[in-house]
Amino acid sequence: MGALTENMVAGIATEDFMTPEAITLLEAARAMVPRLADRAQATDEAGIVPPESVKELAEAGLFKVLQPKRWGGYELDPRVFYTIQMTLAEGCMSTAWIYGVIAVHNWQLALFPEQAQQDIWSKDTGTLIASTYMPVGKTEEVEGGYRLSGRWGFSSGSEHCEWIFLGALLPKQDGSEGMEHTTFLLPKSDYRIEKNWDVHGLRGTGSHDIVVEDAFVPAHRTQRTNNHSNAGCPGRELNSGWLYRIPFTQVFQRAVSSSCIGAMDGAINEFRTRAAAHIGKHGAKTAEDPNAQMAVAEAMVASDQLKLVLYRNYARIVECAKTGDQMTVEERLLQRAQSSLVSKLTAQRVDDLLRACAASGLYKSNPIERTLRDINQGRGHIANNADAYLRAHGSVMLGMPNTDPFV
Repeated sequence: MGALTENMVAGIATEDFMTPEAITLLEAARAMVPRLADRAQATDEAGIVPPESVKELAEAGLFKVLQPKRWGGYELDPRVFYTIQMTLAEGCMSTAWIYGVIAVHNWQLALFPEQAQQDIWSKDTGTLIASTYMPVGKTEEVEGGYRLSGRWGFSSGSEHCEWIFLGALLPKQDGSEGMEHTTFLLPKSDYRIEKNWDVHGLRGTGSHDIVVEDAFVPAHRTQRTNNHSNAGCPGRELNSGWLYRIPFTQVFQRAVSSSCIGAMDGAINEFRTRAAAHIGKHGAKTAEDPNAQMAVAEAMVASDQLKLVLYRNYARIVECAKTGDQMTVEERLLQRAQSSLVSKLTAQRVDDLLRACAASGLYKSNPIERTLRDINQGRGHIANNADAYLRAHGSVMLGMPNTDPFV
């Protein structure tokens, strides 16, 4: 374990969310890191996380961190979830990415009507759910539910899953003007995966397109994504813990940014090992290079700062979920901007590390090269569009109205 990781563990070990269960799960994730690192290059080349990696995640119980206890889950603080994701990313960001976007679905399914939970978890509590939330689905209301058709992009890890969440717009439930984002739940028999994920980074996530042709979706397999009321989250009737009172965006946004922090940690550890031993073709030692010294120091400082903000912000989120307090729009927008900025900041720091490796570091055998590609790919996710969310926060702070429908 590198000094960077030891400091992180020491910093959170005494937090109240680090229960004995949480520590056991985090230790299981830590034990997987060397194996994930060994498979990372092959994962990148194959365009899919190996089934054995997904099996290890499942057998360790990592997919169940946010799943209700009544369905065999651990129902733990989301900070445990993000810490596990960051840890996995030290070995392979593609694996950590699909872990984040699959495991978070066990949290959202708990908000669906009880029958939807029964449809999946009564048969197998370990069932995995993929997603693509872009609201492009075409819907028609029919007796008992909806007909759904469309083509969605970027469904990470979908080849490992038996069900999927898909986005579409429906008229608001309260009858007011306008449409609202809705999550539709479909079994694998109702959609097909069109494999088209040939991209720059995060190649192992297999984030292919999803196609649905006139599938029937029962009304109980829908959930109004941004309706945080009890009426909008009927699953709370039985899943009554505070975990399921956190707004969707505050849970999901960190599921697509936290792996960038862990991936940067992995790049830092790789760079330190490399720099300590590397002597260039002209006899210069990397460890003596002022640029290398600056690059590693700034990356470590960034890692520490980003984690401090993550844990501090989530302490506030958890407090509000437990007490019923409502955050101001300004506070929610700031947290959204801070989450979206993670991929931009980590990309800058890892780019400096790669440049400090000099010409020999540009070979694909250097894991830092892959890490930079992966983080830059992660920046493309709509939730990581830092410029947009910084402007959204800034405009409200300057007296303009909030235009973010997810906040």
